[in-house]
Amino acid sequence: MRYLAILLLAPWLLILGWAYWAYPKTLIRNATRRAFDVLALIAAAVASVQLAVIAFDSVEIKQVGDFGPESGGIWKQVIPALYGYGGFLAVLALAMLVRYYVWRRRP
Repeated sequence: MRYLAILLLAPWLLILGWAYWAYPKTLIRNATRRAFDVLALIAAAVASVQLAVIAFDSVEIKQVGDFGPESGGIWKQVIPALYGYGGFLAVLALAMLVRYYVWRRRP
């Protein structure tokens, strides 16, 4: 159950990773940039999984009235998905900024 949030989010993260890899087409493409892109995608995936695991371990389900601890159990998967998604986007956003300033076409 620990990795369920990331498994459910994985298709969307793959689409975002593909979009990062493919666009923008105006930047210079060379082996150094592709190596940077691969490292950025790996770092984003690792950050996403690590943050989701940390969030899963830190979520506490409290008993709500007579319903018991299972009444709020959805948050045990929602919070890790949000953390994983946020970590993935944060790493890719930083990589996009670095990539733009390093490999943009200069007049």
